[in-house]
Amino acid sequence: MRFKLIMALVDDHQTETVLDAAREAGATGATVITSARGEGLNPEKSFLGLDLTGQRDLLLFLVAEQKSREILEHIAVAGRFNEEHGAGIAFQVGIEDAVGLKTQLNTLFHEIEDEI
Repeated sequence: MRFKLIMALVDDHQTETVLDAAREAGATGATVITSARGEGLNPEKSFLGLDLTGQRDLLLFLVAEQKSREILEHIAVAGRFNEEHGAGIAFQVGIEDAVGLKTQLNTLFHEIEDEI
């Protein structure tokens, strides 16, 4: 089975919404790294050296390749990435190999059996 890693950087208040959307689209789990800092084209303003931006979370999803685009699109809609400036970004990268998925393989095979 081939896998993709989807990485999403989202505002911390959107984390649960994006996690739910990924699960609905077929993600079987996620890793959440809290308090990440992102910076776009124009750095955010600060006041007396204090950062005025909210915290971001980094969400990692290891998913079956066949479901990756659908999950990525659901994440984008749920997080409003294309509607709101600075709402977040998500992308996917190919995974050469992975271990530690034994408990999830049956679920993954069941979800993609029609596509293989």
